[in-house]
Amino acid sequence: MPVFSKQAKKTTRLFYATDVHGSERTFRKFLNAGKFYDASVLVMGGDIIGKMTIPIIQEKSGYRATLQGTVQHLSTQEELKKLQERIGTLGFYYKIMGEDEFHEIQANKASVDALFHDLARQRLTSWIELADTRLKGTGIKCYITGGNDDYPDVLTVLQSNSIGSVVACESKIVPIDETHSMMSIGASTPTPWKTPREMPDEELGKLIESLAAQVVDMSTCIFNLHDPPVDSTLDTCPQLDWNTDPPSQIVRAGQVVLHGAGSKSVRSAIEKHQPMLGLHGHIHESTGVVKIGKTLCVNPGSEYGEGILRGLLANLVNGKVDSYQLTSG
Repeated sequence: MPVFSKQAKKTTRLFYATDVHGSERTFRKFLNAGKFYDASVLVMGGDIIGKMTIPIIQEKSGYRATLQGTVQHLSTQEELKKLQERIGTLGFYYKIMGEDEFHEIQANKASVDALFHDLARQRLTSWIELADTRLKGTGIKCYITGGNDDYPDVLTVLQSNSIGSVVACESKIVPIDETHSMMSIGASTPTPWKTPREMPDEELGKLIESLAAQVVDMSTCIFNLHDPPVDSTLDTCPQLDWNTDPPSQIVRAGQVVLHGAGSKSVRSAIEKHQPMLGLHGHIHESTGVVKIGKTLCVNPGSEYGEGILRGLLANLVNGKVDSYQLTSG
């Protein structure tokens, strides 16, 4: 009989992705990631709804739609199906309508907005149902939060319809296993795009601190904060001129000026509390992994419009990130 016994490490494998912006293909890949990577925890970090609605006009000879500045004429159901799939991959919504209905909606901004919000709620509801169906009985939990681009009225669908395998984690501390917890906030600091859920950095800091005060053990906590920490390389992007419409890149000496667009409050909170892991997004082009003190901070980036899923796969063991890998596929 051995004098000493080596206790097996209990590992939780987590897969994190963010900024799918309504893309059907990318979200379905996200759901499949649990089985593919043998992960028991899936985390979607915000900006889950799309950006626009594409009207598909029914005509006598078929259909007409304008996608990415190009007018397309469709004469068969197969062509229509391919267009719908392409729109879904891009993260846009669509509605088939007659010419009269199109002009009626187009002439009224309130009608345009109402249609967009309704379609966004429908897709998010379908995603929740799909997630619960696919993950039921697998032991995989799917945690979803909104981001700065997500309208509050659309996110109410997530809060009210989370069932079974799907957990709405916005502004909450939730356990992801017996050891580790996760704190999630989807708002961001102001952007030139004036997105739905922005707030001054100081207010974001107060929100983070009010939630952090509820964390029992920071050493085993994950900060799922959509906005990345400022000047961390996870937030590097072109600096924009907010006075142009749309905002334009600032160029000096023929070079695009880059800067850190993240949050001072997020960085300050990480430096102060030193959670085990920081999950971030928001800046699509700033894929990377950095250490801020003891905290491993990650932004997997986003290529949702191409149907590519970027993610983080991490093995968590007793309050430590035992190993990790950035993924793309």
